[in-house]
Amino acid sequence: MSLRIAFQMDPIERVDIDADSTFRLAEEAQARGHEIWIHAPERLSFVEGKAVARARRVTLRRERGNHVTVEEEKTLDLAEMDVIWLRQDPPFDMFYITTTHLLEAAGTVVLNDPFWVRNSPEKLLVLKFPDLIPPTVISRDLEVLRAFKEEHGDMILKPLYGNGGAGVFRLGQEDRNLSSLHELFASFSREPLIAQKYLPAVTKGDKRVILIDGEAAGAINRVPAEGETRSNMHVGGRAEKSELTDRDREICAAIGPTLKERGQLFVGIDVIGDYLTEINVTSPTGLQEMERFDGVNYTARIWEAAEAAVAARG
Repeated sequence: MSLRIAFQMDPIERVDIDADSTFRLAEEAQARGHEIWIHAPERLSFVEGKAVARARRVTLRRERGNHVTVEEEKTLDLAEMDVIWLRQDPPFDMFYITTTHLLEAAGTVVLNDPFWVRNSPEKLLVLKFPDLIPPTVISRDLEVLRAFKEEHGDMILKPLYGNGGAGVFRLGQEDRNLSSLHELFASFSREPLIAQKYLPAVTKGDKRVILIDGEAAGAINRVPAEGETRSNMHVGGRAEKSELTDRDREICAAIGPTLKERGQLFVGIDVIGDYLTEINVTSPTGLQEMERFDGVNYTARIWEAAEAAVAARG
């Protein structure tokens, strides 16, 4: 079946066609004969009872510097689309949250389900699975953070709604910068901070595991650059081939039913050693790297699940 697909995403002209998961999703949709439209989140509106977007139909090519042809912008009634992909990158701020409210009004299949994207922030959804995560505290209270550091010594401190490794600090056993960092974060944000016990296994990599409709699909390992704590590829982390371990499968089996129930069809989780650290539902990455390492078209599996969701809606 040929579907009309809208991607709510950051500018497609600037994506890295060899790494961007959204480009890969759209490329596979085009190969399956679907009609592809894109719109920026800023072009999403609610007008007299309808969710609408000023969107452009696109044709994609895997040619660097010539990867997209865009047609003239038109206003779409999003209820007329078969699938809308919510794929803009964080920050997960009030603007992002507002778009999830507006997409709920579209009255069609939205992936991932915007209600549960809104209610499943990456660093908060893990709290539902306390047996899977490292020692963790979320607080704006400096004394609470100090007590956590005294108990665990070496820790990671980061903004609760950050992304891409931005604002992530490791505070070692003898580090005395907690108060200064707390003051810095408090000067520009009212959000709490998240602190987790430092996991030495991160030096061997921070594994990204992809789940499709609640089932473990595959994984890549992201290894930090020399002298770096963060393994995010945005800050120089190196992707390596990886296999799913028994522990990875145990984690996925524990969280998968919740993700499926909540309509989170394409999810990327972060695993360090034996511990789950984040559940990424907003705009997970790693799909293209995993496909290249494994020689498997995982994106086709995502679309099979998406097409089944459309068929089930009737």
